[in-house]
This record gives sequence, structure tokens and C-alpha cells, in this order.
Amino acid sequence: MPALVASGHSHRPTTKVANKGFKSRKATKGSLRDAAKGRLPGEKGQRKTPHQQVMSKFDRRNQAKQRQLEKHKEHLKGTSIFTGKDAAPRNVAVIPLCEDVDAATAIRSLNGSIDIEVEVQDTPFRVPVDRFKQKLQYMPVERDLTACLDAARVADFVVLILSAEEEVDQLGELILRSIQSQGLSTVFTVVQGLNKVELPKQRLSIQSSLKSYITHFHPEQEKVHNLDNRQEMSNLMRSLCSTTPKGIRWRDERSWMMVEDVQFGASESEPTVLTGVVRGKGLKADRLVQIGDWGSFQIEKITAAPLATKTKRTDQDAMGVDEATEEETLDLPTEDQDNLLDLAPEEVTMGEDDDMDAATTATTSKKGVLLDDHHYFSDEEDQATAQARKLPKGTSKYQSAWYLEDDVSDSGSDMDDFEMQDVEEEQARPEDGEEGAAGYAPTEGGQSEYPQSEMFVQPNADEDAQQLAAFRKSKRSEAEDDLEFPDEIELHPGVAAHERLAKYRGLKSLRTSQWQEEEDRAFQPEEWQRLLQVPNYQASRVGAAREALLGGVTPGTRVRVYIKGVPTAVQTSYNPAQPVTLFSLLRHEQKRTALNFLMNFSSDAPVSIKSKEELIMQCGPRRFIINPLFSQGGATPNDVHKYCRYLHPGQSAVATFVGPVTWGAVPALFYKRTPPGAVDQDGEPVALPLMLVATGTSLPPSTSRVIAKRAILTGHPYHIHKKIVTIRYMFFNREDVEWFKALPLWTKRGRTGYMKECLGTHGYFKATFDGRINPQDTIGVSLYKRVWPRAARLLEGELFAPAAVEDAMDAD
Repeated sequence: MPALVASGHSHRPTTKVANKGFKSRKATKGSLRDAAKGRLPGEKGQRKTPHQQVMSKFDRRNQAKQRQLEKHKEHLKGTSIFTGKDAAPRNVAVIPLCEDVDAATAIRSLNGSIDIEVEVQDTPFRVPVDRFKQKLQYMPVERDLTACLDAARVADFVVLILSAEEEVDQLGELILRSIQSQGLSTVFTVVQGLNKVELPKQRLSIQSSLKSYITHFHPEQEKVHNLDNRQEMSNLMRSLCSTTPKGIRWRDERSWMMVEDVQFGASESEPTVLTGVVRGKGLKADRLVQIGDWGSFQIEKITAAPLATKTKRTDQDAMGVDEATEEETLDLPTEDQDNLLDLAPEEVTMGEDDDMDAATTATTSKKGVLLDDHHYFSDEEDQATAQARKLPKGTSKYQSAWYLEDDVSDSGSDMDDFEMQDVEEEQARPEDGEEGAAGYAPTEGGQSEYPQSEMFVQPNADEDAQQLAAFRKSKRSEAEDDLEFPDEIELHPGVAAHERLAKYRGLKSLRTSQWQEEEDRAFQPEEWQRLLQVPNYQASRVGAAREALLGGVTPGTRVRVYIKGVPTAVQTSYNPAQPVTLFSLLRHEQKRTALNFLMNFSSDAPVSIKSKEELIMQCGPRRFIINPLFSQGGATPNDVHKYCRYLHPGQSAVATFVGPVTWGAVPALFYKRTPPGAVDQDGEPVALPLMLVATGTSLPPSTSRVIAKRAILTGHPYHIHKKIVTIRYMFFNREDVEWFKALPLWTKRGRTGYMKECLGTHGYFKATFDGRINPQDTIGVSLYKRVWPRAARLLEGELFAPAAVEDAMDAD
């Protein structure tokens, strides 16, 4: 076959046509708009603000140099506290995570790498590092959760010790997760006993495995240092002496101190003297201080406590203080000193009593349940609502009481003037009110299941009770029941619903209906009006933080703080081996209010947490025993949030209780005491008496945030005729139907309706819905009452004793 002859032309069919551009002597509006690129005609190429102006090359270099100088100043400011003859020491917390490792051995390896021979003590002690012209203050701690948390809280560097032979047990992992959640500064990881492994390849695999483990919690860890390697320890000492610690944000906003020495007074009337170096912000004598788990105290005075000057003396006297020099007073309290009162002064006025009596009278004299801001079907309300209103066609006077003026829809088969409402972006459920209602569904023209109305026949009492028991037989209880049927309650046939649910009210919308707080005054706690009111949280927080920036004893100064009113019981329980911390409280942080914390429940938790269950919470420098109320988060127009009976694993909620206010977003830890015989998610027994169940962050406190506990009464459709339904099992007497007949009805499939009339004496009633309902649907009515948070109390003593942990682990 002859070869194809090559040609210079190849025909390629295509639909692309390159037309010639339009030529015009004058520019069109579109071309001018494209050429302007958003500039307005009068701008002449200049930006609106000076920062947006196009700078020259010289200006850009100058601005970059200024940024570099500012960054250098910030770096010098952060490290200046560690430079100089009287510089502050770098706090190093040495925390063992395994049972066969020791903090004292790790400190000897660190000091021996640069030829420092100092006796290692059980208490915090200071070591001068002449090679790097720095001072290190070691805090060796045992495997005690309380001591590890306190040491890591005031540490510039945290050294975690792992073992080459044993894995991190439950206690070590609890310590690791706790110090990570409360906030950590710069972290280093070391391994002890690696040279005991004979094979070098096995050492590398062990070190790689430990690095993989620690990076799961701290991804910034680049290396696991070997304590048995002198060169690696020397490099680690260089890092400890030269690295700028990253700090902890909530800690740096306050003045804090690692207590080096404690001198108790002979009695409570005599002051207790704490010695240490001021860190963070300036320490003021007017502000209260939180000392470990001792509590909050007032400062009597602050004096200077400089170390003795370098003279010819022994090493043991190097840490002493020159007794001959007279103490210099640095700060004294003024008239602006904070007091220890946590509640506002009690002021009894006749106006408040009258309001309370009026609220009580209003609650007992009404004939119907409160729906939004009206008590329907009472004598006085009948006269107030007897005015001309826009109602659906065929609505009787009895039915008109269910409608408000802004809630009349008249569309489809029997409604007029219906206006489509915008649906909220957040998904709502039918029990939440108007937002959860389904769309309009027209009535079918075909035959219904019940083609004609039937005369209502009063059922037999015994048969009705048997049918009710069979209807409720499949339902369970407690946490599983709450997860499947949230907020649903079952009434006993012999209990009157209007008496048991007297404190409950109805809301047409959980998110938008106004909550009438006057109805709650009869039930609010006695101390509620005396709590701290914070109308503008952001302004109050910024004001308290800015106040801490000015005045006080300069950070880096070694001082003696004289504390007033320390109980003698503190002296008996004081353990010198455990670190003691001092934190200065910001203004008003001793006053109690309704606190809110975002609580993230761990998905590894074996069981759910019930609301009002006792928990131990640590927030900043304080620890409390709380019984929190759980509620849904988010912002709503009416500031009403649904109460959660249980917090299930993996869920998040807002925990509310009454306690001292904490300014800023401070991390919080939530612990739960472990009952005997408890098991974890894998079915293994829990050997620890305490378990970290959740972490969180403090939210703005508010006494106006309403936590509404919802109670859902459900009923079963007995007869269905188009949109008219006979309902049973919701109420069990005629009086309850008459009391709650103003409330809107809803179904789980999104239909809405209202009660039409009562049938018989066993609680049956007839209702009308906006569309035909399914016979398998469930009809409900939502009721709400306000619940009040409980007061927290300070935790006294340790989180748990280390001896109890050792006994439990030995038993396993």
C-alpha cells in the first residue's frame, strides 16, 4: 500500500469562531467599568486609608525595619526578666509519667552534663548555671496529679520523663492529659533507662516509638532526649537556658509567683509570709491573691527580699538572704483594697416583697397555663382579649383564644391572608415551636381512614389502663431513654397534671418567644439578687485586664508577701514537697455570679453524665466542687436555652453554676470521682479514683441567661377524620385538658394544631391540625420552666491521695 503523501494543510473542524473585535471611537460603559477596576471617579488613584496607599520602595523598607525593631523589643521584653545579676530563675517542672522513672535522677543527669554538683532536694530549689549565665529553679514532683498540675501551672519549661522499659499507665496518661488541657508552656521530653537496652537497633525503635506517642499529645516535639547521653543532656541544658518560653495566655494576664519559702504565723491574727519572685504582671497589694488550694486572702504588705550579695561564703549560704539589711516596703494596701465578700450586701425593700407577693398571687389565681406573656381562659383575660381581631373563617369565640394577633394564618382550604415566614438557618425540631413545623400540606380529596365522624364512647377504665400499660411497655428509663426520647415524661393516671406541672409554661417558640421573668421571682433562690451583675462583659473584662497593666511590684523582683487571715488548719496540712503557687486575682474575681462554661464531654467516657451530678472543676488557679446544669449552647434572640438532662459521650453543652467570676477565656478541667468497680470504654477496670471526663473554656457569665427545662407530654391519635383528631394518653382528667388547652400541639412529623374540645372525663380531647396526620405519628405538647444553677464550693485538699492510687493498682 503506498504511503500517504504529507501535505502542509490539515482540516480540523471546530466550533470556535474568532470574530473581530468591535471598533468604536468612544468607549462603552462596560469597558470603562472594567478599566476602573473598582475605583471611583474622584479618587485619582489614591486609596482610602494611609495603610492602603501604594508605598515606595524606601517606605516599604522602612516599614519592614520598624516591624523588625518592634519584634526585637518584644523578644527583649520577654527575656529581660531572666537577664542580669538579680534576674528571675527559669522555672523547670520535672514530671515523671511512668512508675519506674525518677525526677531526682533526671535532674542529676541534667546538672552532670555541664559539671554542676548540687545536692538534689525534694522541694523546689535553685541552681545557678554559670556557663550560660542563667538560674534554673527545679520543681521535682512525684506521680501526684495535684502536685503535677500546680507545678506545670507556674513552669516556664516542663520536662516529661518517659521510661524505656514500661509504658505510660493510666495515672501517667491522666497527668499528661490534665497538664495539656490546663495550658502548657514550652515542653521537652526525655527517656530514662535507654542504655539498659543491649541492642542499639532496639534503642532506636524504642526512641522512635516514644516520639510517636508524645507527638500524639504535643505535635511540636521534634526529639525525645536520652538522659543517659551526656551530649544530648548538655544540648537540653542549653535549650533550657536560652529558649524563650512561650508562656500561657491566661497566666500572663495576671501576676503570679512560685513560692520558694513559707513562714506561718503563730496564730491567725499574725500574717503568713510567702517568699518568691513576681512574674507576669505587677503584683498589687490592693488585689486579692489565690494561694494554691488554701483559698483567697488579702495582702497586708509586700516587702523586698533580695538575695545576699556575692561575698566570700560557702555554697550553703549562697541561697540565704542578708539578714542585716532592713526590709524595704514595696507596696501597701490602700482604700481601694478588695474585700473578701462574694455577695452584694443584703438590701430588703418593700418593692421586692410586693413583687414577690404579686408573682405568687398571679400564679395561684389564674385558670390556665401561661403561654408566652398571657394567661388564657381566665376571667380578666377574657375581657382583655374581647376585641376585634383578624381570625380564620369559622373560628368560634372559644377557639379564638388560642390565636395571637401576629399568628393568624389563613391559607389553603380554610385560611386567608397567609404570609410565608422565613425559616431560620438553624434546624429546629417540632417540639421547639413554630420553627420546627412542617410545611403546608393540602387535604386530600380521597377517602380518609375514618370517612365520617363517630360518636365518642367513654372507654372502660380497666381496659383503658391495660392499653396505657401496653403503650408504655417498650419505653426504657434513665440515660438511654433520654437519648431516644429526650424530655418526654409520663404522667400517672392518678396525678393531676396542672398540679404537678404548676411551674411550667408554654412557649410558641423556644428561640424567639419572650420569657416573662416576673413569673419566676416566686421561685428564684434567695441569693440570686445579690449576685454580681455583668451587663457588658467585654467592657468589664477589658477594664480589669488594663488595670492589671499599671502599677504594682515590678515583675522579676524577689519579694516577701504578708498574707492576712490564713487558717491554722492550712499549717497542719502543708507539705513542703508540693509546690505552692500564688496568683493575683483581677478586680471582682472573688464575687459570685452565674458562670457558664463550654464543656466538651469526652467520647471515651463509659457512661453519660446526669445534670446536677457532682464534678470537680479546675479553672485557672482555683478548684471547685460543682453540680452544674447542662444546657444547649448558641445565641438566641430571647436568651432562652433548653436544659439537658444528660450529657452523652461526644456531646458538647454549656455547664452553668454559681461561683466566683473569672475574666477571659480560661481553660477548665472537669473530673468525676470513679465509683468502685467502674470500667472504661474497653471494659477494663478503672484503677484511678478520679477520671478526666471533659474539658472546656469559660464563657461570659450572665444572670439573665434563662435555662428552660422542657417537659413533653405525648399522646396517641385515637380517631382521625381529615384534620380533626381525637387524642388520648396525654391527659387523664377533664381539668387538665381545660388547663392546658391554650398550648399549641405538634407532631413528630412536623404538623401543628390546637385543642378543640374536651371529650368525656378520662382526658380524651379533640384537636384540629394544619394537615392530615399519620396514624403512626405521635402528638406532643411542650412545657417549660426555669431552673436555677446551684452554688459551687471550693475543693479542700488534694484531688486524690497518691497512696490510694498505689493501693488500687496493686489490687489490680
